[in-house]
Amino acid sequence: MPTPQEWIHPEHLMSQSSDAKALLLAEKKLASLVENGLLLSREKDRDVLLRHILYGGREIAQCAIGTLFLKTEHNTLAFAMRTNDQALPSLELPLSLPDGGPNEKFVVTYAVNHNKTVIIDDVYSETRFDLSGTKRFSEESGIRTVSILTVPLSPRDGEVIGALQLINALHENTGEVVPFPRELIGFIEAMASQSAVALENQTLLEAQKVLINSLIKLVASAIDAKSAHTGGHCERVPELAMMLAEEAVKVADGPLAEFGFHSEEEWDEFRIGAWLHDCGKVTTPEYVVDKATKLETIYNRIHEVRMRFEVLLRDAEIAKLKNIIGGQPAAAAEATYAACVAQLKDDFAFIAECNIGGEFIAAEKVERIRSIGKHTWMRHFDDRIGLSSDELKRHGTTPAPALPVPEWLLADKESHRIPRRRSESTLNPKFGFQVKVPKDLYNMGEIYNLSIARGTLTEEERFKINDHIIQTITMLDTLPLPKHLKRIPEYAGTHHETLIGTGYPCRLTAQELSIPSRIMAIADIFEALTASDRPYKKAKTLSESVAILSYFKRDHHIDPDLFALFLTSGVYRRYAARFLNPEQIDEVDISRYLG
Repeated sequence: MPTPQEWIHPEHLMSQSSDAKALLLAEKKLASLVENGLLLSREKDRDVLLRHILYGGREIAQCAIGTLFLKTEHNTLAFAMRTNDQALPSLELPLSLPDGGPNEKFVVTYAVNHNKTVIIDDVYSETRFDLSGTKRFSEESGIRTVSILTVPLSPRDGEVIGALQLINALHENTGEVVPFPRELIGFIEAMASQSAVALENQTLLEAQKVLINSLIKLVASAIDAKSAHTGGHCERVPELAMMLAEEAVKVADGPLAEFGFHSEEEWDEFRIGAWLHDCGKVTTPEYVVDKATKLETIYNRIHEVRMRFEVLLRDAEIAKLKNIIGGQPAAAAEATYAACVAQLKDDFAFIAECNIGGEFIAAEKVERIRSIGKHTWMRHFDDRIGLSSDELKRHGTTPAPALPVPEWLLADKESHRIPRRRSESTLNPKFGFQVKVPKDLYNMGEIYNLSIARGTLTEEERFKINDHIIQTITMLDTLPLPKHLKRIPEYAGTHHETLIGTGYPCRLTAQELSIPSRIMAIADIFEALTASDRPYKKAKTLSESVAILSYFKRDHHIDPDLFALFLTSGVYRRYAARFLNPEQIDEVDISRYLG
């Protein structure tokens, strides 16, 4: 330990001062390094992150200029950012030579290829590298480059994603250009390592985000591709929802004034929910979605029914000929046959007409269907061969009758009923689904289907269509969604609810429906109204669609304030211009629906 006399010796005082100054500098750089690390770890915007890296490096190194290079996918270095105002060069520096060897011609390519920091004290006495570009930069910018420090950005051993090049270290007191102090190199390398990890983490997160969005769109596209008649629905609904949401966040007064998405993450959450709003349709059979006639399953069974009428017609012709051979006057036999043929043709025309789903079928028509169904024809072939095991099970254990056997012209057979599995009959109570589950999964009975009151779907098929939203909620609930995406199931699963609790699957009320959920309802309904690719309806015009949407508002199925915004903001027109056929776009007097 120094004696008191030694403490006051001038050389010791100088040494003490020098050590204290170095310690102070180290503390300052370390504090700057810690602060920079915190900034890097919190930053989510890529451009801002790059600026942190570049300007943080310049501050720690206390130099005039900094340039950031990033490695490209085709093994080159591109100029990513520079601290001065000059435009970045568009050229890229190849990291490999034509013969495949490493490019060591330039300082930055050497540093990246060897993952090694390069220090140049004087550009004009340097002979290891081609510095013509640096000198040219000096001439063009008027800033004479003297000292250079190039540090590779390496997030892990053996991998380099770019480089930080710092130019002209400045003396702390005089501001003169000096060589980069060797005692600072460790701090700058640490900072570069921090930056590389932060940059790679963000790159990985961005890549993950792009992948997730691509997978989401892939699922939506696959659902649309299942059916040529609903193609584009999963793509158009998110577009319309986003358009209306963007207008809703601008509203400054009234019931919508408090609504807003306050971060990009909240926008992403809504966007993803909109894209996945029909993901449950992957469980919906295509022939149910596309069912265009009442007897349609995988194919239109009117062809089977027609063949039975053909059989009855042949039977009538055979009966006519037998009667004539048996002695009946030919004229009488022909008259009986003609009357039978006329009746058969009239009955088949009626059944064929009933097969086309309409708005309503009267009770007397249902009775006539049943009456026609009571005609019989003779079956001579076994109907229990060539069947799958599931089909055989539906015939039950009753022995097959002896052939030939009479068959009803139209029938509701036990084999037409496909029972619901026990697991499909019980809905998870945690979701609060308020729906009636039909006993059967499907009922393909012919009279049952032909007697459908409206449209083409049976109760079982309509439930299967509606079940897509139950499946959507159930599927999305199984995903380990991060905190900022937790509302995706809500946004995706509530677009069939109404403000008065008559919707499905949970019969939610206005108090339980968020603004984004209400936006989704309008987007889903309006897209369906204007869609030109549905088999069961003609595409409606813009004015017709707005009028029908107004009825939904009148009946408290959709939000009146959002409906008004939908019109006054012009969202309906902009959507029409992008997605409707020209012949659908007509004038709409929105004043009729406001107020």
